[in-house]
Amino acid sequence: MTDIPPDRAPSDRPPSEVVWDGLRQLTAARIGLARTGASLQTGPLLDFRLAQSRARDAVHEPLDPARLAAALAGLSDPVLVVASAADAHADYLMRPDLGRRLAADAEATLAPHAGRYDVTFIIADGLSARAVQAHARPVLSRAIESLRAKGWRIAPLAVVRHGRVAIGDAIAAALGAACAAMLIGERPGLSAADSMGAYLTFEPHAGTTDADRNCISNIRPEGLGYADAAFKIAAMLSAMRAGRISGVRLKDDTGRRLDGEA
Repeated sequence: MTDIPPDRAPSDRPPSEVVWDGLRQLTAARIGLARTGASLQTGPLLDFRLAQSRARDAVHEPLDPARLAAALAGLSDPVLVVASAADAHADYLMRPDLGRRLAADAEATLAPHAGRYDVTFIIADGLSARAVQAHARPVLSRAIESLRAKGWRIAPLAVVRHGRVAIGDAIAAALGAACAAMLIGERPGLSAADSMGAYLTFEPHAGTTDADRNCISNIRPEGLGYADAAFKIAAMLSAMRAGRISGVRLKDDTGRRLDGEA
């Protein structure tokens, strides 16, 4: 975004710049960027390149599974740490299919904790490990508290290194959970490198497609805040269990309730 130089009063700026000021207060998008001829001015250009660098760094930043598991301790113990079939980070980025499958030894970690659960929460790095490191705990603590108050049986938490969304299907099946809630780092953009998404699925299985999932996106303090995200997760999971459906067949009406409508 283009900042107003402190030594230039609004009246000293050309109307073509002033007209954008009100809109810039409403969005983090880059709008009305100052130009010199056909090129961006130095300030906006450097800001753009910095955002690109932050996004690239977020994609390549590794997850610290032990630190994340320690941060999640106490929410729904034990916290199980597993990995996908993508061993190296480069393989994970180049082979999305490997990130959808569990590593060979993961089943042995999950099997002793199998049971009959209403939901399992899975936390994976996705394309922004920093997103889940920062946002998973405050969202999960609220969502789990809400669901437990309704009598939900919650499986042990699972932390996945090099995980894609679909790997939650295999984890839910292994643990015996009716619903899977995957919290995962979203693809970094030029406005946010730490955005987290939540993907919710009823009765996930090997043939589950993206059409069977509900997505809650842009979870971060500057986007969808922790309390609202937790409310939406708990409400959507409750609707899934009540209707025994998820994905395109399930309408998300939580936005109206967040706004105070009946």
